[in-house]
Amino acid sequence: MSRHAPRMGRRAGGFSLLEILVAFAIAAMALGLLYRVSGNNARQAGGLLQHERAMVLAQSLLAAHQTVPAQGVNDHGEAAGYGWQVQSRPYPTPAGNAAPQAARLHELRVDVRWHDGTAERAFELASLRPERRPQPGEAIR
Repeated sequence: MSRHAPRMGRRAGGFSLLEILVAFAIAAMALGLLYRVSGNNARQAGGLLQHERAMVLAQSLLAAHQTVPAQGVNDHGEAAGYGWQVQSRPYPTPAGNAAPQAARLHELRVDVRWHDGTAERAFELASLRPERRPQPGEAIR
């Protein structure tokens, strides 16, 4: 046998078909994961914007009620695709029960609901507000 004769089993340079298929499969899986992650980020950004709008609506409804009438508040409505409800109830305090002249408090609760695709979302905000006492000569409504 000659010294310069090619050996059996020696491979030629380049990639085999199997190696190319494995590389394409790995690249396809990586691109699929990248696509899912970017799609989820876009959906979450839209959801955060809706949540922020609901929060601003709840804060503005809460700010509209600096005081609560003695009979309380029970109101609801809809604005820009968001349904909202404002309710109050007396908030018991030891000082309020002991002294009739002490300020009475009401727990004011704002509930905002909206639809995010097929799911219903909600945001709730609560605060304590003083009861509005009528001024002398003012009629209570």
